[in-house]
Amino acid sequence: MASPNYSEIATTTLVHRSKKLADNVTKNNALLYRLDEKGNVKPVPGGRTILQELEYAENGTFTRYAGYDTVSIAPSDTFTAAEYDWKQAAVAVSISGLEELQNSGPDAVIDLLESRIKNAEKTMMNNIAVDCYSDGTASGSKQIGGLQLLVADTPTSGTVGGINRATWSFWRNITVTMTFTAAAIQAGLNSMYAQTTRGRDQIDLWLADNTGWIAYLSSLQAIQRITNEKLGAAGFQNLKFMGGDFVLDGGYGGGAPSSHVYGLNTDYIYYRPHRDRNMVPLNPERFSTNQDAMIKLIGFAGNMTEANAFLQAVGHT
Repeated sequence: MASPNYSEIATTTLVHRSKKLADNVTKNNALLYRLDEKGNVKPVPGGRTILQELEYAENGTFTRYAGYDTVSIAPSDTFTAAEYDWKQAAVAVSISGLEELQNSGPDAVIDLLESRIKNAEKTMMNNIAVDCYSDGTASGSKQIGGLQLLVADTPTSGTVGGINRATWSFWRNITVTMTFTAAAIQAGLNSMYAQTTRGRDQIDLWLADNTGWIAYLSSLQAIQRITNEKLGAAGFQNLKFMGGDFVLDGGYGGGAPSSHVYGLNTDYIYYRPHRDRNMVPLNPERFSTNQDAMIKLIGFAGNMTEANAFLQAVGHT
């Protein structure tokens, strides 16, 4: 019996699983799960950068008038675009020449590849989930720009999406210094909520590390512990605060920074993978020049973006 084509089997298996992997990535942390629910996982077809349209001022032509009074028809520049760089990531699935010989039947090699692909998928999911909380500086600033960048502890400095926060106050999020105890945490959350509410625009998702979660949970009487059943069914421990879902996104290996709670209006936050590189196998396969091995890469390109900063908040020590 002829030996199986390992490269072809690896490619076919990865292609078959790539859509599932892309879906699983968005189900692996509460933020991406919520963005997917809202339709804010928006693939990008290409371009030099990722453009995110944003709203930074009201339309200046609003006029109160009577009878034949004139009304303003002056152009009103209410929208601009932030530009986010592409960020790339990959994880390798490899098989050595010896393993090819040891797994000579197609069923054997598929079993071998399945286990390695599952491990690679978990690696990709866990790292993307952690990166969603990052400040984008890891690996020489090749990391996704996550919440520590978009909703920064110090929002009066730095550049986000090509816009200098020191210059443009509209591009600054709210930051609140909090005490993470049962007696004090709700005062900080109240401040975050009040400063980011604009009519029906309100925080709909609170993300807490272990410290923030325990403090908030301890502040509630048992009768107050209302939860979102849908989030619970998806595997996310959650409570409620001011109508928003309060989620533990710390736990073991979680990416939420220590002693932090994020209050997010997720209508204005986006996950923007490239349309053609969203957890897919990269072709062609790689063969080592000085090793007896075949390697397939699972690749990602994209970034996180936001369209409004002043409706987002972070509480920290």
